[in-house]
Amino acid sequence: MKVLITGGAGFIGSTVASKCVDAGIDVVILDNLLTGRAEFAHRFPFYCGDIADEKLLDRIFADHPDIVATVHCAALIVVGDSVSSPARYYENNVSKSLTLVSSVLRNGCERFLFSSSAAVYAPSDGGCVDEHWRIAPQSPYAHSKAQFETMLDDIVAATGLSAISLRYFNPVGADPELRSGPASARPTHALGKLFESYSTGTPFRVTGTDWPTRDGSGVRDYVHVWDLADAHVRALERFDRVTADSSRMTVVNLGSGRGTTVWELVHTFENVLGEDVDVVAADRRTGDTAGAYASNDRALRLLGWVPTFTLEQGIDDTARWLAVRAHRLNSAPLSVSLVARPRR
Repeated sequence: MKVLITGGAGFIGSTVASKCVDAGIDVVILDNLLTGRAEFAHRFPFYCGDIADEKLLDRIFADHPDIVATVHCAALIVVGDSVSSPARYYENNVSKSLTLVSSVLRNGCERFLFSSSAAVYAPSDGGCVDEHWRIAPQSPYAHSKAQFETMLDDIVAATGLSAISLRYFNPVGADPELRSGPASARPTHALGKLFESYSTGTPFRVTGTDWPTRDGSGVRDYVHVWDLADAHVRALERFDRVTADSSRMTVVNLGSGRGTTVWELVHTFENVLGEDVDVVAADRRTGDTAGAYASNDRALRLLGWVPTFTLEQGIDDTARWLAVRAHRLNSAPLSVSLVARPRR
């Protein structure tokens, strides 16, 4: 089996690529390197370009006529940026993705695996949500994912395309073999910000302490990126079986199945790293919600998937990755580094 992975030089896409190769699946990568890293793609056939470049897509399929599925991981993903630049998010995550679907269909590739987000769900009080939970995105980023899902569902109903949408919760960790990991020097997610605070000695901000949760901080479901990658491989291997009885897009949650508050994340982080972190309470951010955690029942039933990595392992793998990231990325030390403050 050979698959095309868009955004395959990014954090999640590159991890999926490594997991695919480990499972005997050949990989071709398309990435514009806006946020991805060429170092993550060098082991694979790699095309640098845009997902909306139809001529480039035609060339990829001409070069690799045995591609049987597209794994669409390319997207802009920063919630705050989407609030300030919504048009950019709709252009990249909706318009260009639609052009991508047209290109893969034109080239006879009718299996489409989409990297979606649990951000499409309506806000909850920090409880468990399944795939039937109401859709009510709270940011332009989340809207862009929900809108593309709607279009993809309509295309599946009208064409020969089959599609699975994997709704990620909060990915953490790194490839356990340290072939790839978070690349950004300016993290926006909670765990990245914790490592930034730990390495620089600056306070970590708990944004929102009055949510209707057990300790007032937001609930998140932190799922290890290697578990996410495993779910992609299972979806590819079972694709025809999963989609055979449906004329609509199949949606599957991917989370740890466990809710963790931000305060609990801080305490777990301190336990794993063996040091305290300065913490301050701050106001809620625009676009934030109380959060939720995943029901994985459908993932178990359709994919035979159960997450196996703990949050502690996710934190430890992130720490190991950050200690070698500058070397892996052939760059000078970045703003988040564990060199200055090694773990005890």
